[in-house]
Amino acid sequence: MPDRRPFERLPTDVRPVNYGLCLKPDLIDFTFEGKLEATVEVQNATNQIVMNCADIDIITASYAPEGDEEIHATGFNYQNEDEKVTLSFPSTLQKGAGMLKIDFVGELNDKMKGFYRSKYATATGEVRYAAVTQFEATDARRAFPCWDEPAIKATFDVILIVPKDRVALSNMNLIDRKPYPDDENLVEVKFARTPIMSTYLVAFVVGEYDFVETRSSDGVLVRVYTPVGKAEQGKFALEVAAKTLPFYKDYFNVPYPLPKIDLIAIADFAAGAMENWGLVTYRETALLIDPKNSCSSSRQWVALVVGHELAHQWFGNLVTMEWWTHLWLNEGFASWIEYLCVDHCFPEYDIWTQFVSADYTRAQELDALENSHPIEVSVGHPSEVDEIFDAISYSKGASVIRMLHDYIGDEDFRKGMNQYLTKFQEKNAATEDLWESLEQASGKPIAAVMNTWTKQMGFPLICVESEQKEDSVVLKLSQKKFCASGAPNSDDSYQWMVPISICTSESPASATVKILMDKPEMTVVLEGVKPHQWVKLNPGTVGFYRTQYSTTMLESLLPGIRDLSLQPVDRLGLQNDLFSLARAGMINTAEVLKVMEAFVNEPNYTVWSDLSCNLGILSTLLSHTDFHEEIQCFVRDVFSPIGQRLGWDPKPGEGHLDALLRGLVLGKLGKAGHQPTLEEARRRFKEHVDGRNVLSADLRSPVYVTVLKHGDNSTLETMMKLHKQADMQEEKNRIERVLGAIAEQDLIKKVLSFSLSEDVRPQDTVCVIGGVAGGSKLGRKCAWNFVKDNWEELYNRYQGGFLISRLIKLSLDGFASDKMAAEIKAFFDAHPAPSAERTVQQCCENILLNAGWLKRDAEAIHHYLLQRKPSSSTV
Repeated sequence: MPDRRPFERLPTDVRPVNYGLCLKPDLIDFTFEGKLEATVEVQNATNQIVMNCADIDIITASYAPEGDEEIHATGFNYQNEDEKVTLSFPSTLQKGAGMLKIDFVGELNDKMKGFYRSKYATATGEVRYAAVTQFEATDARRAFPCWDEPAIKATFDVILIVPKDRVALSNMNLIDRKPYPDDENLVEVKFARTPIMSTYLVAFVVGEYDFVETRSSDGVLVRVYTPVGKAEQGKFALEVAAKTLPFYKDYFNVPYPLPKIDLIAIADFAAGAMENWGLVTYRETALLIDPKNSCSSSRQWVALVVGHELAHQWFGNLVTMEWWTHLWLNEGFASWIEYLCVDHCFPEYDIWTQFVSADYTRAQELDALENSHPIEVSVGHPSEVDEIFDAISYSKGASVIRMLHDYIGDEDFRKGMNQYLTKFQEKNAATEDLWESLEQASGKPIAAVMNTWTKQMGFPLICVESEQKEDSVVLKLSQKKFCASGAPNSDDSYQWMVPISICTSESPASATVKILMDKPEMTVVLEGVKPHQWVKLNPGTVGFYRTQYSTTMLESLLPGIRDLSLQPVDRLGLQNDLFSLARAGMINTAEVLKVMEAFVNEPNYTVWSDLSCNLGILSTLLSHTDFHEEIQCFVRDVFSPIGQRLGWDPKPGEGHLDALLRGLVLGKLGKAGHQPTLEEARRRFKEHVDGRNVLSADLRSPVYVTVLKHGDNSTLETMMKLHKQADMQEEKNRIERVLGAIAEQDLIKKVLSFSLSEDVRPQDTVCVIGGVAGGSKLGRKCAWNFVKDNWEELYNRYQGGFLISRLIKLSLDGFASDKMAAEIKAFFDAHPAPSAERTVQQCCENILLNAGWLKRDAEAIHHYLLQRKPSSSTV
């Protein structure tokens, strides 16, 4: 990692007790005026007060000790690099309580952080701006001078002065609304005092919105705010929220602490959503659902994001991490429990199987790299904080909590959670505090086990060999760090305490034996297992490790894929482990292709989804060879039987997962050039465009991507027209994501310049460029050149947020030559992006790994693809 900038947390001489904050945004000139009256406690006599402050000009500042004269500050010294300001006073401020007053001005920026402006259009097409906030991690200081650290909690009294025809919202309920004396067009809106809370969770919104509302069964007023005229689209999220609040209240056995909660859709929004206490902000696509025009995956996404943000109202907001090092606790926990909540609301989603594909395998992919990092990262300077909002904090965090929950058992886990939330409410806690509560509740060595998962990076590969002895099986287990390069470092210091479960073909879904593996090697004896029965580790794919079986063990497991006697999540896990072992050079990739062909009878959406991802990775890799067409042929062969079974139109009695599977399979076949699919997609696309027969939302992505991949300039023009006409952000995004499938160089360039146009919201540019890079070998080259040529504008837009990291990852991951890795490294040495430094290193590492994989296996893969049965499905 780079040299860390020297960083000091704020001095503790003065601490805030209550912020009285009055803000007056100007939605025309994009500035705001602010008045802060903070009750503070001077804990050590001092003649200066140091606070956080960024892009704010202080006009006057004074301090009045309780019952004494006001002392005016004589100097404001801004340390811009550190986002701090020092207020100097002519005399010493003595210990005790007092009032700090600051008048200041700031700008409503267009960078989607701090107090910023968000663009929207009225029904008549007039462009207007809302004023909204995004403070996590360190941007409250752009809205008002404050002690902007999660452990410096206080209460907040907020007043907003706004145009009288606008909606004004904050964390708490409105308690007063009166005309503003100096301007009859303005009103002064006053909100109730918040509980004791961190600055990063404060929020304000001023704009034009409609809403739908309900009361949850435990009496909380829930509202979903939508763009004007789209209140209907808030109903789905409202239902989910109203079901979720009582679920969490019951799960934690702690009531929701505020009188209301608002969920609001914001037009320009960098993240998916933000859990501000009582006023949760969302991208439109993470909140709005239109019964006719939203696809099944959007519903599922909205349900998960609502579940995630509402979990934070307890875990994060009521109890907050002491410092950003413990961010993972917030995010990993919410990323785990969102699935528990969705499973409660929508059992038909089979969401826990999807967790394995969406979070568990993604985390393992990143965590096998040399440039991964431990879950707990020591963080100093604010620019380092953005970098840890990554798959390790969220997805590995969620995966180890899922493993922990399984190891402890639900009842003790809930008991421990309740103890933790009760003990630390309105306070701050560190990772150790949670372990202590869970240890007390369960009597198990939680801290000792979990430290091996959060304080060191990576995860183990468990190697298994078995030996039959009459009616028992002796298993030999050993653990070592799993490395993406396949070559473990000579460094054997990596050791984990691994909760291991083992099942047999007698009961594939439940563990016959559970052990805690706390040394490098162990022997386990399973009684009563006959020679013809198989033995499998990690039923449910809950333990965060990969497994390498001996050849005989593996061969006895493979029929369980064909005859579906292994549970779906285990069929998925087995295939994913094998694919990773092949990628790491520990087995031959051709072996895995053979296993993939065993999935012909597979009915499960998530298993297909994971298989499809891995085939996508392989297809990208082989785009660097001259036999890319052979892998397309393989994809067509693997996917056409299931495509035929499903057909194009939903059958009676089908549900959510059938819709997801049909979209996945048709898109895969269409992209791979499966002729019947392509023809049908073109026919339906034409009818859709002519308005004769509108495509159902679930079929749009697969049809769009198919016609574009095999389309020309007029196809692209038509797509652009659909994009312009689309009223829903979801539809615009759906189109933006697939535009990169277009194959011709001139058209690719057209799509890339479109990404930076006014027609694409700034947070969505990234997925247009990423779509081009992922669309084809030519697209990858063009996208990288485009990023280089427009680096200044892109960096200026996204610097200091995680979007810059996402942009880099999406545009670079598919390359596969040492030369490219060197070129990329050189570019970023010359154009540093501090918050994306680790991402750049990970990309370069991945590119070198791809290059190695290609050198090692390309020939064997080619040979396998050629000697397979002569293809019939292309007829």
